[in-house]
Amino acid sequence: MMRLNNLKPTPGSKKNRQRVGRGDGSNWGGTAGRGHKGQHSRKGVSVRHHFEGGQTPTFRRIPKKGFTRGVKVEFNVVNVAAIDETFETPVEITSAVLRANGLIGKKEAPLKILGNGEIKKAFTIKAEKFSAAAKEKIEAAGGVCTVIE
Repeated sequence: MMRLNNLKPTPGSKKNRQRVGRGDGSNWGGTAGRGHKGQHSRKGVSVRHHFEGGQTPTFRRIPKKGFTRGVKVEFNVVNVAAIDETFETPVEITSAVLRANGLIGKKEAPLKILGNGEIKKAFTIKAEKFSAAAKEKIEAAGGVCTVIE
C-alpha cells in the first residue's frame, strides 16, 4: 500500500550540488572553475545579457531604417456564403446580429464582409468594410451594402 511516509524519489534523480573551491583534490579548487582574473572571476558580478564589455552594443550599431506602421486593424471577417447559410429570410445584418448567431467572436473589432461563396437572398448588410467581390455579389442578389463609419 502506498503511503506518504513510503514515498522516495527515483534513484539517481536527486544529486548533491557540486561544492567548488574546496581544495585541489576535488578538481574544483584554486579558481573554482572561474578561470584567472577578469570580470567574471570576481564575486558579486552581474552583467546585462547584451552587455559587450563597454563596446557599443549591436543594437546601437545597426542602422535604424525603414518605417513601422502604427496599429494594425484586426477585423471580424464573415463570408457571404456563411450569411446565406445562416439566415433563412432576408434580414438586416449587423455585427450584433452576426455575434448573436455565432458567426463572429471579437467584440471590439470592426466587421468586414468577404466575397467567398455565393449569396442568393437579398440582405441589407451594415458593416465597416466590404471586399469588392462581396459588394458585387450582394448587390447582384438584390441586397444593399451600407458602410458604417
